[in-house]
Amino acid sequence: MDRPPGAGFEMPIEDLNPLLLPILKKCDLPALAAAWVTTDGLAALGAVGVRKFGGRVRVTPHDRFHLGSNTKAMTATLLATLVEQGSLSWDTTLASALPDLAADMHQAYRPVTLQQLLAHRAGFPAATWPRGITPRDVFSVLRGPREQRHAYSRRVLREPPEVPPGARFLYANRSYIVAGAIAERIADAPWEQLMRDRLFSPLGMASAGFGAMGSPRKVDEPWQHTVAKGKHRPIGPGPRSDNPPFTGPAGRVHSSLPHWARFVTAHLRGAQGLPGILQPATFHKLQSAATGDYAFGWGAAHRPWAAGRLLAHAGSNTLSFAVAWMAPLRGFALLVASNQGGEAAAEGCGEAARALVQRFVPAS
Repeated sequence: MDRPPGAGFEMPIEDLNPLLLPILKKCDLPALAAAWVTTDGLAALGAVGVRKFGGRVRVTPHDRFHLGSNTKAMTATLLATLVEQGSLSWDTTLASALPDLAADMHQAYRPVTLQQLLAHRAGFPAATWPRGITPRDVFSVLRGPREQRHAYSRRVLREPPEVPPGARFLYANRSYIVAGAIAERIADAPWEQLMRDRLFSPLGMASAGFGAMGSPRKVDEPWQHTVAKGKHRPIGPGPRSDNPPFTGPAGRVHSSLPHWARFVTAHLRGAQGLPGILQPATFHKLQSAATGDYAFGWGAAHRPWAAGRLLAHAGSNTLSFAVAWMAPLRGFALLVASNQGGEAAAEGCGEAARALVQRFVPAS
């Protein structure tokens, strides 16, 4: 059984393949995987399809999938570990968190707090790339991701905000990349190492990593896919099979669904007041949308079947797609992922999510 550390009694894991297979065929996806999660851990799991479209190597329930912007909830949780140890507070400003950049910052950003940053209320524009910079430019930089994040933060914090900070919600990858740079300065370690040390290792997420899954020129993990004019194009793993490494805090984590479920279980248990890698009050903070419809790495919505509060997020690097829905007040969550990007993958993941709710939530 794949259970999170500290979980309760073990229950049989239900096979979700019969639920997923019709959706896979309907949406013409290479692969589709899903999990149902409770405060006791993984309750149901399935994976159907193939690792590479047109190939014969089938996916397994323990294959790794790209999580895209579902990484944001993990980055926010990482920052919360620094808040709990007293190295930061939710009211720490950008000027004090990044003092070597303060003099060059646009004055509007200096009083922006960590809480505003993680809630997408810093005023950043939606465009990830700074003015005059393209993804190709970034890939040509030979410095490591930590140094790139610092240079990136300096550049985007010089630019004027799209809207006055705090005025309204404006989703921006910039917010989480800058948050990653803050974690690196406070803890004096790369974001990738901090994620391993403070989240992946304590939660037993051995499959979690960064960027495209698998080994170059091998089909040892799901390949990612695009679709153009009805034709599937498999994208082999490699350094350019994902967004640049410095964007990691906003969306480069990959994981098997059982190990992703360990992260979500920690949130579910925290919401129920149970101890874990953070105090329950800290989990409550992360899951609260104090200033609108976005918590820290979770979009917030109202659904009766979730006892009123649903936290959800979708993630895609355009080559994969993944969704997470969490009902913290009822103690359950669902995870769905595909190794294809685009509209069909979004449709398939959404249909699978709705089917899971119908399967496991009475009268939903």
